[in-house]
Amino acid sequence: MSYVGGGSDISTFYRDEIGAVLSTAINKYIYVAVNEKFDGKIRLSYSKTEEVDAISDISHPLVREALKLMSIHGGIEIVSIADIPSQGSGLGSSSSFIVALLNALHAYKNQYISKEMLARQACSIEIDKCNEPIGKQDQYAASYGGLNLIKFHSNENVSVEPIVCAPRLLQEIEASTLMFYTGRTRSASLILEQQKSNMLIPRKKMLVRRMVELAFDLKAEIESGSLGNFGPILDENWHIKTQLAAGISNPQIEEWYQRGLKAGATGGKLLGAGNGGFMMFYAPQELHHSIKSALGELQAIDFKFDANGAQIIFYNPN
Repeated sequence: MSYVGGGSDISTFYRDEIGAVLSTAINKYIYVAVNEKFDGKIRLSYSKTEEVDAISDISHPLVREALKLMSIHGGIEIVSIADIPSQGSGLGSSSSFIVALLNALHAYKNQYISKEMLARQACSIEIDKCNEPIGKQDQYAASYGGLNLIKFHSNENVSVEPIVCAPRLLQEIEASTLMFYTGRTRSASLILEQQKSNMLIPRKKMLVRRMVELAFDLKAEIESGSLGNFGPILDENWHIKTQLAAGISNPQIEEWYQRGLKAGATGGKLLGAGNGGFMMFYAPQELHHSIKSALGELQAIDFKFDANGAQIIFYNPN
């Protein structure tokens, strides 16, 4: 769940100046199970089922590239399930999937992999091998877990700085954040392609620069022990984001957003690239019921922050 700075993790921005996103991992998971298959074939079970003889026959591009990277040519079964919609949600589902898959495949081969290398390999597969027009924030958020300022450097390095604050403050941020499912899923690719090319326009780049400033402002706000400007920072970030590319917002999304504000939220945003998925608001806990009532047609989603990131939850070395 990205709070502020989304878009600055795209290479057309951070190769010229530092990008920064303040985000948190949440306890909505993608589970990937990997097991040896006795007949030498490859079987995949996700929203579809595939059973093939060779890597080159796999339709799922992330799985195909992950098996190539790991030099696994057959005799394997991979099953995945997810807590929430796995496409077009704005919660980094594809990046969470490839992080989980790589983590499982390394364990399958009895290999340790650090969180940094896990995120780096996930980025390489999604961005370099599969040519997805996405940034790097989701892979690092899924790998590391926690509430972090993630910085993107011109040399392609990424640094993850945990937000240091009192536990009660972290609990307040968590308890003050609401999330709603809009019921709309979308492909982020077209929006992100346009956003990527728009980074070459000085005015658009200036907008992203301001979002990066807001990410550092929000980090300072939290670490100072104050949350008074949390909502207004989110609100400014959202209004900037809607100007980055056509299709990020629309009249229906804006109407939901304004209804949330009128019911007591101090800020919020649509998560992910835009135009669907999940909407997030920040509001005093005593006003959450009013906001949920005002947005009665949307599904409120309960969640907690996740501090652990990608984990191996069952390991049976062969």
